[in-house]
Amino acid sequence: MCLLRRASGRISFRGLLIDTDQRVLEFRRKVAMVFQEPLLFDTTVHENVASGLKIRGFSRRETRDRVLRYLERFKLSHMAQRHARKLSGGEARRVSLARAFAVEPEMILFDEPFANLDPPTRQALSEDMEHIIRETGISAVLVTHDQSEALRLSDRIVVMKGGTIVQSGTPIEVMNIPANEFVASFVGMETILEGTVTENRGRELSIAVAGREIRAVGDVSIGQKVYCGIRPENVTIDVEDPADNTNARNVFPAQVVGIASLGPFLRLAVDCGFPLVACVTRESFAVMELAEGKEVFASFKATSVHLIPRGR
Repeated sequence: MCLLRRASGRISFRGLLIDTDQRVLEFRRKVAMVFQEPLLFDTTVHENVASGLKIRGFSRRETRDRVLRYLERFKLSHMAQRHARKLSGGEARRVSLARAFAVEPEMILFDEPFANLDPPTRQALSEDMEHIIRETGISAVLVTHDQSEALRLSDRIVVMKGGTIVQSGTPIEVMNIPANEFVASFVGMETILEGTVTENRGRELSIAVAGREIRAVGDVSIGQKVYCGIRPENVTIDVEDPADNTNARNVFPAQVVGIASLGPFLRLAVDCGFPLVACVTRESFAVMELAEGKEVFASFKATSVHLIPRGR
């Protein structure tokens, strides 16, 4: 953000090219940034939140009113006179956020602001930030490696790999229609299988995968090599063959080969002749008496298979 001279390209803000030192200064006054590490001044919480306002030349009254308002919004009012050195990691992040929002910029840039926080603190802080962003209407750009965070907080997602944009769109578009294998993996399609289309009967496809046949729906030519992406929540596990009691076109005998806890759910890795990942509730896990080595049946609908032509 103008901390380094750009090596190439152009920077513009609301259509205005940032090409002079004066415009850089004007631009920086309209933008705030929250770093991964809080980088607080060696003073009180109140003075840290006030710092951006003082730099911008706000009056004492306006500075006081805004500091009090944003201390309250970020649940910091009771520690206004506490020294920054005595704050916990979560408290320091709250002060950093309050300082950025207090100047009421046109845009805030976030560089993984919740990294290295414990899950309850991360959840509470992200919820508070989301609420204030939507309440104030401030534009925000959030850099994160956490796909659940990106999907929950964003109106628009840009997925990058090696410094290049590989897909952009709404969270629903990126989650349900990933452009390639990398994006599919990022948005939680834990099962990504390589296959070849062997039949196409009016968009009803048969795909050869590791000696098995997967049914899918799509507009792909016979002979086309594809990736088949399947989300774990779309896979059903049964201990008896459900073929006569399901409308799923894909039913495979399988063996449980791995179990991992996901809070209220359990992640099952099963071997159907190809690897497949499913999610089950703890109640279902107990009722079916699932364990590693148990023989089960895995099923999923043809419409649950997302096809990505290989080579994208």
